[in-house]
Amino acid sequence: MNRVYNFYAGPAVLPQEVMKKAQSEFIDWHGSGMSVMEMSHRSKDFDSIIKGAESKLRKIMNIPDNYKVLFLQGGARTQFGMIPLNILPDDKSADYLITGNWAKHAYKEVLKIGKKANIVCSSEDSSFNHIPDRDSWELDPNAAYIHYTSNNTVYGTQFRELPEFENKNVVCDMSSDILSRPVDISKFGIIYAGAQKNAGPSGVTIVIIREDLLNIEATKNLPTMSIYKDIAAKDSMLNTPPCFSIYMVGLVLAWVESIGGLEEMEKRNKKKASLIYNAIDNSNGFFKGFSNKKDRSLMNVTFKLPNEELDSSFIKEAEKRGLIGIKGYRTLGGIRASIYNAHPIEGIHKLVELMEEFKNKN
Repeated sequence: MNRVYNFYAGPAVLPQEVMKKAQSEFIDWHGSGMSVMEMSHRSKDFDSIIKGAESKLRKIMNIPDNYKVLFLQGGARTQFGMIPLNILPDDKSADYLITGNWAKHAYKEVLKIGKKANIVCSSEDSSFNHIPDRDSWELDPNAAYIHYTSNNTVYGTQFRELPEFENKNVVCDMSSDILSRPVDISKFGIIYAGAQKNAGPSGVTIVIIREDLLNIEATKNLPTMSIYKDIAAKDSMLNTPPCFSIYMVGLVLAWVESIGGLEEMEKRNKKKASLIYNAIDNSNGFFKGFSNKKDRSLMNVTFKLPNEELDSSFIKEAEKRGLIGIKGYRTLGGIRASIYNAHPIEGIHKLVELMEEFKNKN
């Protein structure tokens, strides 16, 4: 088997242990005589799978009892609209921190559906290379909620310390760094995340929502599948959920628990990121990091070489060595190494080795 080192931003690398486990159970799950892909979501077998995944998530993330865990479809992007439709009354506005591509899309979706939103801060004028300083934020004390994106996959910035607010209804898109570090869930009203970075394969979106937010009913006459309260009442099975993706999330959560939980995961992520950032900082300017040092992401490392021709040559040489997916996002260019939870440190060493050799050669 010739496995590559996968640096794609998503869908991203999965733990090999998880894939081998899924492979061994693919045709016959636990003696049921069928695959998870075949079984009814109303069956006792699948009931144990979805409840097991929720139980593991609650334990690993220390989710309080007054929060519901939902497994939804449509990706995190669907949540950009569902959140204001459910918890933003027409006579109020919401606060949005614009620190990257997806944060901007989330804000624009609020306006698109006819709701009101306030831009608290934005780093767009500097191509999202930093998180604006707290003293520049213009918060509305009467905002229905505050929304921010914890990690910026495109430009490689991250809230290294999660901000705290007086507003109790803090909403966070953690699609690209969920499960990468411990988080105090009680500081949030809603956390949501597409699974395909750290939690599992694409197809399922995790929503953690405080129960009191289920009863706001900010928009009347919503389609049933857009109402958190109705979905929560049916334990995420108002319709057929993404069964196999939920099963895979459960396996990933078991893997996270087996290695020591989120504290150990954070240590590993810091170590991996520091190896690449050290290679950038010690290159005498040959490699230039895109994001400001204080806001550097532990999930997505972005940098450029002296010119686009060298960028292209570096990417080609990486592919020859089995290092795939390092081409930067189309709006930024350069190099992007996405090093999520499951990316092995061996892949980081291989990338750093290439960086040193390429610098010396050029």
